[in-house]
Amino acid sequence: MAERSTKPYLIRAIHEWCTDSGYTPYLSVKVDENTRVPMEFVKNGEIVLNLGYDATHKLTIGNDMVQFAARFSGVSRECSIPMQAVAGIFARENGQGLFFPPETDAGATNKGQPASTAPPPEPDEPPPPPQRPKLQIVK
Repeated sequence: MAERSTKPYLIRAIHEWCTDSGYTPYLSVKVDENTRVPMEFVKNGEIVLNLGYDATHKLTIGNDMVQFAARFSGVSRECSIPMQAVAGIFARENGQGLFFPPETDAGATNKGQPASTAPPPEPDEPPPPPQRPKLQIVK
């Protein structure tokens, strides 16, 4: 059985923590060709979105995608963000949350886990321990 990425679970947890604490959850996104957001609001390939229940309609944080409708300059727009495009989730009011390392093509294949950059072990050496994803907690 393939190992599931922890990323969507962590995003849901921080979203819930923000909501329960009275904070506004913001999603930081690295926009790529699979990301559906209003492109006129994208700056330097990135966009930060308000994921609060007051700002979104039909919010779904699934294992592969974050989807919702929101108003941008008064116009309702559908947004669809693949998990690999999510750079982080944090509270607007205090900046606390999680930021994820950029995913490479190999990292995306590993369901959101960063790809190892170490050379393969020599035949006589035991394999190195698996790398854990490096998450940064922002305070």
